Amino acid sequence: MLGLLLGLLAPAQAEIYRYVDPNGRVHFTNVPIGPGWELYFPAPKRSRRIRGYYRPRIYSSSHWDRLFEEVARQEGLSPALLKAIARVESAFDPQAVSPKGALGLMQLMPETARIVGVRDPFDPQENVKGAARFLKYLLQEFGSLEEALAAYHAGPEVVKRYGGLPPYPETRRYVRSVLKYFRAYQP
Repeated sequence: MLGLLLGLLAPAQAEIYRYVDPNGRVHFTNVPIGPGWELYFPAPKRSRRIRGYYRPRIYSSSHWDRLFEEVARQEGLSPALLKAIARVESAFDPQAVSPKGALGLMQLMPETARIVGVRDPFDPQENVKGAARFLKYLLQEFGSLEEALAAYHAGPEVVKRYGGLPPYPETRRYVRSVLKYFRAYQP
């Protein structure tokens, strides 16, 4: 009886479903309402509950070193740069989901993941490979590391609109933070 009661009190980890209506509007829910709803992303793995709050899982950066090195070599990027982005984006949590909907280790937005060929954004290898392809494109597009990082964070259109780093404090902090970790992770 106690086990059943504790099971009922455990917090739910909902899956998210998506439906595109005939007018092209996208709807999301945690309960599929009828036909046409598709699983958008599975429920994230549980984090430990501490004093009423969920603490994200803590991952060591060295846990992913081999993956960053392999993908960086394939894409002609610095492993330290990929590692710095993952540190700032998700604190190396492959199950991370941001309040804005970015997914996985490198926090790819679903549309970006689709464009770069990532089918499972929670698969660390797929996520890092897709993010590296996107970052490489941004570096070629903007020719500046700071602008490419700003585009990674705020979107390429925003950087183009402002002709460089946008005046958003959050994006400017993001760029500074990635560059700080980038320098720290370089050999």
